Amino acid sequence: MPRILAPLLSAVTYARWLHLVIGCVFSGVVLMVYPGVSGPSLAELLVRAVPVDAVLLVAAALVPAMRRAEGVQARLLLVPDRERDIAAEPARTWADRRRTAVWLVGRVGLGTAVGTLSVLVPIAAVDLLTTRTPDLQGVRLPALEGPSWYPLLAPVLLFGLGWLIVWAGRLQLAMAVRLLGPSPAERLAAAELRAERLLERNLLARELHDSIGHALTVTVLQAGAAREVGDPAFVAKALEVIEETGRQAMDDLERTLALLRGAREGGPGAAGEAAAAGGDALGPLGPGEAGSRGDARERPGIEQLPTLFDTARAAGSPVEAWIDVAPAKLPGVLSREGYRIVQEGVTNALKYAPGEPITVRIAVRDGRLELRCVNASRTGGGTAVRPSPRRGGKGLRGIRERAVLLGGEASAGVESGEWVLAVRVPLRLGA
Repeated sequence: MPRILAPLLSAVTYARWLHLVIGCVFSGVVLMVYPGVSGPSLAELLVRAVPVDAVLLVAAALVPAMRRAEGVQARLLLVPDRERDIAAEPARTWADRRRTAVWLVGRVGLGTAVGTLSVLVPIAAVDLLTTRTPDLQGVRLPALEGPSWYPLLAPVLLFGLGWLIVWAGRLQLAMAVRLLGPSPAERLAAAELRAERLLERNLLARELHDSIGHALTVTVLQAGAAREVGDPAFVAKALEVIEETGRQAMDDLERTLALLRGAREGGPGAAGEAAAAGGDALGPLGPGEAGSRGDARERPGIEQLPTLFDTARAAGSPVEAWIDVAPAKLPGVLSREGYRIVQEGVTNALKYAPGEPITVRIAVRDGRLELRCVNASRTGGGTAVRPSPRRGGKGLRGIRERAVLLGGEASAGVESGEWVLAVRVPLRLGA
């Protein structure tokens, strides 16, 4: 019983009924203007009024703002589960105008039927309660055996009208979702916008993870070593490394915030444009341009790897590096992404194998840039073993994302007792 009565008592039902009645009001106004309500029979009224209503509604649908107005009204009164299922944008194509025309005709037709019954059925119910033979627009019900039966039919009529309104409202909502909902082109544009925003968020997340994560790892290691050693000279050196690492982290943070501000001020896609302007991933900088601007958005390239290695050595991990490629001959985007990949590899080595040697090789072979970072976790009378980073770590996932975006591949794992990170990307994007 509650499931039967709940829709009849819901505020949503009456909001949808109001939406239906508005359509009935339109047809009623047109009917009073032409052909008028006096004289013609009901059949003649329908024959004359329906074509006039249809022509006016189709003409209204040609106005682009009409689709927006109908979408806003449908969102407010039809109460959809998700507002985005009903668009609130003006018509941009002729297909949108056709769908709007069908919606207007269907809405007014359904609303006229429901509105008319909403007036006639209560009148009939009152006639039944007063034991009079009900008259429905000239159609008299057949007389029953006794007048005592009439009042029993009144609640049945009202209950049926209530459920008619419930189902008509649901049908109206389904029509709105189908005819006023986003078109395939609009859905594709919305999907592209969501993908673009996701890429921007991933970009900012990778930048923060790589730069700030490296700085915090070095700072923790230096602070811990200074506390353990206690030598004033070592402590001074550790504080110097911490200070320099902190400054680099602040620069990286300022650059990332500049990208974020660009996204907020310029709207969707601005972060990507700002990133490109400052040398971000897939940006248009040419060879050797990384590191030449010196502004807050500048990103380091492989020419700054020696400073990164010095920081790792100061943290207590020996670094052997072979860089067999001239930074000036390397495309700017590969230089910048290569630096971030090596930085993450060194950071993982410092985090999971502090004090152990780190070997880095960077070379160009067969038109591909190859980066390889190798280290062991610990030595203990046998094979070096490295505890695996936590499953689904953001660092390795970020490296794979960078490699895939550049058209390459990345792998990481234990080989012959050593932890090996290998990345291969083509020198020409899209190759």
